[in-house]
Amino acid sequence: MKAIKHRYTGLKTLLSVGGWNLGTKQIRVILQNRMRMRKFAKTSITFLRNNGFDGLDLHFQYPGSRGSPRKDKYKYATLVMILKEAFAVEARLTRKPRLLLTAAVPPGKHDIDAGYEIRRICRLLDFVNLLTYDFHGTWEDLTGINAPLLPRRGESKEDRERNVAWAANYWIKEGCPRRKLVIGMSTYGRSFRLANQANHGVGAPKRGRPGRGTYTRVSGFLAYYEICEDLIKGNEQNVKWHKELKAPYAYKGDMWVSYDNEYSLQLKVKWLMKMKLGGWMVMDLAGDDFSGTFCNAGKYPLISRLNKALKGEIITMS
Repeated sequence: MKAIKHRYTGLKTLLSVGGWNLGTKQIRVILQNRMRMRKFAKTSITFLRNNGFDGLDLHFQYPGSRGSPRKDKYKYATLVMILKEAFAVEARLTRKPRLLLTAAVPPGKHDIDAGYEIRRICRLLDFVNLLTYDFHGTWEDLTGINAPLLPRRGESKEDRERNVAWAANYWIKEGCPRRKLVIGMSTYGRSFRLANQANHGVGAPKRGRPGRGTYTRVSGFLAYYEICEDLIKGNEQNVKWHKELKAPYAYKGDMWVSYDNEYSLQLKVKWLMKMKLGGWMVMDLAGDDFSGTFCNAGKYPLISRLNKALKGEIITMS
């Protein structure tokens, strides 16, 4: 990491703690009382400084849900406060730049309401990273877009709240400053197995579990480079664009996948710039075409397009 930071002098690296697979058990241990929160802050500072990190990202999924009691919503906000204060004190004593503090947070209303004092934590955090993907997936009975930008006509009230724009606007409405909101972009798709190959639109019935990707080996999940190789190349006639949801999907036989491509990500960047939000993040680097051999668009075509869109370099949909 030191070599990378030496090469890119403006680079900031943060350590992310948590994640979906961790669950909430370990978080609840930290949140039990202020003494444990302060110990977590102290040990975090030591680890971050010793290993050359510039900050900490709280990726706890999610306080107030998944076995975490409702009171953890308020304890989580207290943890954020204690971390921010500890980082500020350490910076004053050492005369080093203050460690950054960010959090990865959900896009769904239920998880947001259950776990976050939005106005309080947004005042303390440097950035708030919205996990604006996984709105739909194989855990549902009908095909759906992984990360739609906007809603579509005819959706239920619940489904109209499952898109990037709704999630960002809800955090803003509840008191989070626009400039701190960072929009999550995905370099993977969510796949389904169609119940009827002739019915292959958004909202089509599924059956069973879809196959695993050649490389990722996770049912219902395909990296972008796998989508290029297995569903796009030689199958362009079955790659479709949903005008309302602003996202592509593709099907081949009984395999169906929704994902983001260069054009849909560009639209999201244009939208977040118009909204005057803080920026974008990506989940994750490994899902893009890192070799440049799968999608025939150079190395890291999705991440490259995200950067170019910020600079105003625009492509049209092919």
